[in-house]
Amino acid sequence: LRPRLVEEDTEAWQRAEGFAGLRRVGGVDLSFIKGDDVNACAQLVVLSYPELEVLYEDNEMVQLTAPYVAGFLAFRETPFLVEAIRRLESRDPSLLPQVIFVDGNGLLHYREFGLACHLGVLTGLPCIGVAKNLLQVEGVENSPEHKVQIRELQAGGDSLPLETRAGRVLGRALRSSDKSTKPVYVSVGHRISLDTAVRLTHACCRYRVPEPIRQADVRSREYLRKHFPAAES
Repeated sequence: LRPRLVEEDTEAWQRAEGFAGLRRVGGVDLSFIKGDDVNACAQLVVLSYPELEVLYEDNEMVQLTAPYVAGFLAFRETPFLVEAIRRLESRDPSLLPQVIFVDGNGLLHYREFGLACHLGVLTGLPCIGVAKNLLQVEGVENSPEHKVQIRELQAGGDSLPLETRAGRVLGRALRSSDKSTKPVYVSVGHRISLDTAVRLTHACCRYRVPEPIRQADVRSREYLRKHFPAAES
């Protein structure tokens, strides 16, 4: 799959001022039943852009049969997220998102091919990886120097590059809103440039986490609370 990865803008809306032409943004997430690393709710949401109102949601309980191995998360989760996209394609292709935000990493990964890359290549859709915690890889470290640099991000939209020892930029740490002092870590998933991914992530943030991912997380957890009240997620 790696040779099929595209790390640049491919859509007209990505180059347009204000992302003109972008109408639908998607978000995916998996939420697990507390104490259970097998049974999870796979969630897809599609929001309008720029209003960020929910247009579509799909949730389904799934069983993750592949064992958890650090760095191989995509092999556990991607098949169920691809299935959610395929269901939407068959139900109402007019609601297919033009870009998907993934709760996880893209190029910022041990093999420079994380969950957001897998999902993008397998669906053919532009994808952005947005992680809440820094994956320390190839010299990208949560060092004292890094923490100082994070504190120097003064306003929403400010970001700094995450460079490997060899000087390759795998992503950017983004202060996603004025109110949030903790950054998110943005990386290319597929068919989008890092600069566009960072700008769009900021544009989709009402809070720290971009709204498509936040809604996917909120709704998957609510589904688990409703259907499995004895086991909080």
